[in-house]
Amino acid sequence: MIMFIQRAIIQGIPLLFGATGEIMTEKSGNLNLGIPGIMYSGAIGGVIGAFLYENAVGPENLNPALAILIPLFASLILSLFMGLIYCFLTVTLRANQNVTGLALTTFGVGVGNFFGGSLIKLSGADVPSINLTATSNFFKAKLPFAGDLGVVGELIFSYSFLAYLAIIIAILASIVLMKTRVGLHLRAVGENPATADAAGISVTKYKYFATCIGSMVAGLGGLFYIMDYAYGVWSNNGFGDRGWLAVALVIFSTWKPVVAIAGSFIFGALLIVQNYIPNLTMSAQEIIKMLPYVVTIVVLIIVSARNRKENQPPASLGLPYFREDR
Repeated sequence: MIMFIQRAIIQGIPLLFGATGEIMTEKSGNLNLGIPGIMYSGAIGGVIGAFLYENAVGPENLNPALAILIPLFASLILSLFMGLIYCFLTVTLRANQNVTGLALTTFGVGVGNFFGGSLIKLSGADVPSINLTATSNFFKAKLPFAGDLGVVGELIFSYSFLAYLAIIIAILASIVLMKTRVGLHLRAVGENPATADAAGISVTKYKYFATCIGSMVAGLGGLFYIMDYAYGVWSNNGFGDRGWLAVALVIFSTWKPVVAIAGSFIFGALLIVQNYIPNLTMSAQEIIKMLPYVVTIVVLIIVSARNRKENQPPASLGLPYFREDR
């Protein structure tokens, strides 16, 4: 049971990063369906940084701080670049947000596979993957006192710093959105940009700000997946559908980052529960893998039926803002 809970939490952390980033984005009225591509880009950004640093100094000579900071910085930069592309197309050029997001997902996966394939060739590996175990060991480092606390230490204190960072960011995002003037302005932009504009709030600035920050947060989900969950091993198309699960988690959490924390662990448990049920047929396993999406649909139906304002998406979500029509 302890191992199951640990694995469920680790499975859920990438989803939490992606969902938190998308919630921040959607609160500004931008529907960014490019989150899967952004998470994929964040992952390959970290891989590029780690690969170049490991090859420059050798795996045995890595500086712990640089081994973490270089991939982290590279992941954030590439994720920010993806967010800026989305903002330029949808906010500045007022392109369709759904089409732009889907195109960004395709573009992000293509960028990841291109650079991933190139690095695999440069490494001369016999298998189609890159092994960055030395860097991964620094990312996976646990709190030194975790082993002395028994079951409590294993369940609460046995994760890497990125796992705790995901929870901290989700809590901070919730506080900023609900308790600060910046959050109030951001929610105003997402609900009614024309009214916010008339009140002197820069709609463009807030949309760019929220989307770019949200993209960087989502990109960390890809970095965590590669450096922690996958032990530093990159293989093209190995990320699965976690980006789409992160988008589904936004709906499941009813656009509340704190609720997304619990939701990510539930989704993580649903992703692996079939491995703990004996004698399952292949068909049963595939049905169980559908559970996160089924649960999301059920939550969406319940939320829509209850029609409570606090559980609904921003009123202007997915709609471009034309100031001339104000």
